[in-house]
Amino acid sequence: MDAGNGQLPRPEALGPRIMVLGPTNSGKSTLTEALGMRLGVAAIHLDRLRHIPGTDWEQRPDAEFAALHDAAIAEPAWIMDGSYSVLMPQRVARATGIIVLDENLAVRTLRYLRRSLSRRRRAGGLEGDRDSVKWEMLAWLWKTRNKAEGTRQSAIQTGLPRVFCRSTRELKVLYAAWGLSQADL
Repeated sequence: MDAGNGQLPRPEALGPRIMVLGPTNSGKSTLTEALGMRLGVAAIHLDRLRHIPGTDWEQRPDAEFAALHDAAIAEPAWIMDGSYSVLMPQRVARATGIIVLDENLAVRTLRYLRRSLSRRRRAGGLEGDRDSVKWEMLAWLWKTRNKAEGTRQSAIQTGLPRVFCRSTRELKVLYAAWGLSQADL
């Protein structure tokens, strides 16, 4: 289903284990929090599993991250945001639905700068909120600017129920249709 054409399933139609995918700063974590609250299931942010709390995004060892990831997907219900393609196969095998978000590079870059400079708590942020602007992240935003179509095609290939939102406008349609809070959009 596509938020752009107004044909949205109810969120429950995506099942109890929903993956939220999309490029950096497309709104995944905020949607994951709102949807988790609406459905009464755990909101899991892969960035929090991948990175050590209280740091400025220092990564955990790969084996530790994989163990945390696999324990999280073993739960009976979750909304999980993030890609981390190396662990994608086992997540897809457990998922019951997929939401793919996208947004243009300018909006995503502004969101990144705002979140990194604001020092306020945000959905998906690490404990300690020690974000800082990093050249590596700005380069990653540029590098991944055209990845959404590939992510949508991968979602289609899973055969799972899915929803696509290609812009903030479409994301707002989804929030309204599902009765979610539009804070931080």
